[in-house]
Amino acid sequence: MSGPQQKKSFAVTTSHRPSKATIDLAKHFAKKLGVPFVERNDLSQKALADTLKVRGLVVVSANRVSYFEGGREFFFHPGLASLRIKELKNGKTDQMIKAMSLIPGDYVLDCTLGLGSDAIVASYVAGVEGRITGLEDSSVIAALVQHGLANYPAPEKDLALAMRRVRVININHKEYLAGLAPQSYDIVYFDPMFRIPRCHSPAIDSIRPLANPHPLDRETIDLALKVAARRVVMKERRGSTEFQRLGFHRIEGGKYAPVVYGVIERKRL
Repeated sequence: MSGPQQKKSFAVTTSHRPSKATIDLAKHFAKKLGVPFVERNDLSQKALADTLKVRGLVVVSANRVSYFEGGREFFFHPGLASLRIKELKNGKTDQMIKAMSLIPGDYVLDCTLGLGSDAIVASYVAGVEGRITGLEDSSVIAALVQHGLANYPAPEKDLALAMRRVRVININHKEYLAGLAPQSYDIVYFDPMFRIPRCHSPAIDSIRPLANPHPLDRETIDLALKVAARRVVMKERRGSTEFQRLGFHRIEGGKYAPVVYGVIERKRL
């Protein structure tokens, strides 16, 4: 889920009674994000945020790195990626993989990385010969997801390896697409923040303040069609007018699924 570079109205701190390793990691995040590191000093999150006059805090603890704002917590987790990979192993169809027509060895550019669940599943299918690059415009989302992909203690080996293979770049997808050579990737994928939330989800609600509220435009899709050797795919709500507006006239997905995929095959242009 790509987003505008948010104002630096946040800071990095630690959990209470942090170890040296936790403090060092927090300082690393502060440097990476270009924001202050502040000691916790036994203050509550709200008291510390009020003292610093910031709207959010990145909190580094021994177990995970989180972003807190407005009573919501955002942190990396693979979400449904584990279940989806298990189902693929059992021969079931994953509608995103089907829409992408993804095969081992494919290069996929995920322009709206968000929590990275789709990128993880794509990475599992593309395998060691493939390449999955995830673009994320929000510096906070990019930093936390990049750290999570590299360090999350996944119990399943296939899930862990798929996560480690995803490359994260903190950049605006339109800017990145404009700088790529034609047919640099087999598939270019978009999962923009839905104009109207499909349902209340703690994970999506926590990421929404950081994510890009702006819709995709036709120029971005045209750039994606230049970069894609085979397909451009967009995930949206069933019946969304975004498909028609952006030129996706072929829709794939489960018969009763609330979320479907628009597909444009480059070879048919």
